[in-house]
Amino acid sequence: MFTSDPNSHGKRLLAVSAAVADEQRPALRSIDGLDEHTRTPAVEVARLRKTYAGGVEAVKGIDFTVAPGEVFGLLGPNGAGKSTTIGMLTTTVVPSSGSARLAGYDVATQPLLARGVSSVVFQDSVVDGALSGQANLDVHARLWGVPAPRAKRRIEELVDAVGLSDLMARPVATYSGGQRRRLEIARALVSSPRVLFLDEPTVGLDPRIRHELLDAIVGLRARENMTIVVTTHYLDEAQRLCDRVAIIHEGRIVSLDSPEALLAGLGPEILEFRVDGSTDAPLAALRERGIARADAFAVGARVTVPLHEHAASDALAAIESERLHVTEIATRIPTLDDVYLQLTGARIAEAA
Repeated sequence: MFTSDPNSHGKRLLAVSAAVADEQRPALRSIDGLDEHTRTPAVEVARLRKTYAGGVEAVKGIDFTVAPGEVFGLLGPNGAGKSTTIGMLTTTVVPSSGSARLAGYDVATQPLLARGVSSVVFQDSVVDGALSGQANLDVHARLWGVPAPRAKRRIEELVDAVGLSDLMARPVATYSGGQRRRLEIARALVSSPRVLFLDEPTVGLDPRIRHELLDAIVGLRARENMTIVVTTHYLDEAQRLCDRVAIIHEGRIVSLDSPEALLAGLGPEILEFRVDGSTDAPLAALRERGIARADAFAVGARVTVPLHEHAASDALAAIESERLHVTEIATRIPTLDDVYLQLTGARIAEAA
């Protein structure tokens, strides 16, 4: 889990404001004008690695690039390395080796400039519960040096976009979890970042509130045309939000593609069944009959067979012909959990 002290975060924001006032400020004036930067990747990560004290390797040399305007997901269970990766990209965790750039700025050698073009919504709340929603956004705008007239317009637009117009005079302590999270997203967008990081944005929310928040994020993505990097262990969240997904397992990226392409790799339908004893014989028999390919797999007593061009009736006929003793036979459409399971041998929910 990625956390931050609100006070220290405020100090970092003041430091960014000071940095953009010096001689490097012209490099940041294009935050609102993205056309000239569309050829520069929003995020570039190369051989990025983090080893903590005691030799714990949290991130083991990952590579990926995120295009401007893309929504990119880091999908995996708790402990996979997602939040450490976000920590390095937001300059709060120092990489052990490798490099990462935000809009061309190196997070290790140009941290203030990298922060100046990005914003993050943490897992833990960083808004001040004693202040009203309006006051929280006003303070954030001042910390980022957003001119007052522009800040007023920007805040009004964002509050309307996230559906909080009727709540802004109330103390944030009276907000529900979903309302507070929407306020935090609006707060992160006040500075018009080119890259927005969302670290497990819906964790701890009930299903209805999660659905509403995802709707708000989808709407903001269409409205803001910004780059979003989101970490999650919710499969539906990754599938709904992301243009591409990097599946992370034990600090490594084991697959990276669009959700549609990842799912297409397993075909339109999969067959599942349970066996008593070893799964080797049923898998070998179905492979011999041409029903199962190399991507068929077993975890525990449950066998999963992507059917690809075969009909379920072909598989059932093969099982009967081979006199395989199986139970709990079912077919269904593949999910990203099946992709993760096939790649790692563990379901995301179980690993989490």
